[in-house]
Amino acid sequence: MGFSLAGPLGVHVSLKIPLHRTVKIPTFSEKRVNFKLTKAEPQPGRFCCCKLDYVEFEERTSPNEVKQEIEQCYELIHRIGRGVVYLGSSRMGPNHPHYTQALELGREVATLLDCASWSGAGPGLMDAATKGALQAGKPVGGLKIGKEAGEWVATAFHPYLPSETYLTCRFFSARKHGLVDAAVRSSSSDRTAVIALPGGIGTLDEVFEILALIQLERIGSLLPVPFLLMNYDSFYSKLLDFLDDCKDWGTLSDGEVASLWKVCDSNSEALAYLADFYDLSHGDQG
Repeated sequence: MGFSLAGPLGVHVSLKIPLHRTVKIPTFSEKRVNFKLTKAEPQPGRFCCCKLDYVEFEERTSPNEVKQEIEQCYELIHRIGRGVVYLGSSRMGPNHPHYTQALELGREVATLLDCASWSGAGPGLMDAATKGALQAGKPVGGLKIGKEAGEWVATAFHPYLPSETYLTCRFFSARKHGLVDAAVRSSSSDRTAVIALPGGIGTLDEVFEILALIQLERIGSLLPVPFLLMNYDSFYSKLLDFLDDCKDWGTLSDGEVASLWKVCDSNSEALAYLADFYDLSHGDQG
């Protein structure tokens, strides 16, 4: 069934939807809205604005779609193996000094822990950590999202990883489930970690979600997972100052955040912490 709406400013909008759908039209105070009902063929997932201008969009038609994507993430992780999960900016490219540091860290950590490396399989620092792990000759997996802030925008394909080593997710919630699961330790022999490289809104979103899960003992309660915040060139220092201020406001306890992660100013500090956490030497390759 189709709806034709005429607004007070002369705007004409036509909506074509499947017959089994219900459309709710909001009321407007002190404004006239005239509409007429006309029959139309079902056009799933489309709306028409100003005659023939169609705009396509994707929608989640069932919660099962999210569940199925989470299961696909779990299957990929089971096949490649849990390991170190890298969070970081997609905008800091090969010319940025943090890219070089992240690449070296990815290589050294993969060698030290002898485990798989995981990331969002995007550009920037995620790409640096991926290349570092590949240089170490260790397994690499990725949970990609269709749109990334940087190059490789709106593409489902990774430029060099084999297709069987990464999954392109439609839903951020499924991707987050996968990134968390990739770091969870199921036995004392598992060597995993979460390493937060410098980043923006997306990175901070993931950082604080995982930090909250550790705080609430939803992950790492039986087998702790090391969480490292890479404070290259004091990148996160103002954030750490803010968290200190939270103690004065009473929203955090003294030492609460410090007990959840390890702030590292350099790669050598991160490697030393992981070696001590897993009782390894720097030359130990598993």
